[in-house]
Amino acid sequence: MSNKGIIIVIILVILIIFALAIFLGINTFVINKYKKKILTKEDAEKLKDVDCILILGAQVMGDKPSGMLEDRLQQGLELYRAGVSNKILVSGDHGRTDYDEVRVMKNYLIENGVPSENIFMDHAGFSTYDSMYRAKNIFKVEKLVVVTQKYHLYRAVYCANKIGMDAYGVSSDLHQYFGQSKRELREIFARNKDFVMCIFKPQAKFGGEEIPISGNGDVTND
Repeated sequence: MSNKGIIIVIILVILIIFALAIFLGINTFVINKYKKKILTKEDAEKLKDVDCILILGAQVMGDKPSGMLEDRLQQGLELYRAGVSNKILVSGDHGRTDYDEVRVMKNYLIENGVPSENIFMDHAGFSTYDSMYRAKNIFKVEKLVVVTQKYHLYRAVYCANKIGMDAYGVSSDLHQYFGQSKRELREIFARNKDFVMCIFKPQAKFGGEEIPISGNGDVTND
């Protein structure tokens, strides 16, 4: 290899190392930025004036939640019963008539004693960023507790705070989950993506009329 070729290879290696350092650095930054706002259930109970508990969606199978989603719902129920907030916002994918995460989530909560009017459905929570953007701009949430698994919670709380809410998180890691290593790897890329999203703050994929969380959740029924 010529000297020129060696120099080109060295430059490429340096650029790759530099890009990787930025990539991993952003991942670490997102994890640590609001780490102190990820609370235990007991600490969350001490919060005041929480507008809602936001439970993020995950896969459903027909009319049943997946194991991960059921754990999120159970943790959300515990926070609701402890009086953290009297309103729950469920946000997830309802992009097709035959697939409706939020209806499954609301039905589960109703079956476990939460009044229907206290549960709001965000039918267009197609991403973590969209869920947070819509919580702020459609549902007019100012202070909330987010519930999801911890690997996902860092990014969710980061997005919520960067969008302008006073956001805290409680993890729902009640079990071990199959395929978690793949999720952890994908999450590194997702943290980088949402870091950029939170700089530019684009609108969510879908907008809509304001539905204040202080009202009646049944207006979100379909």
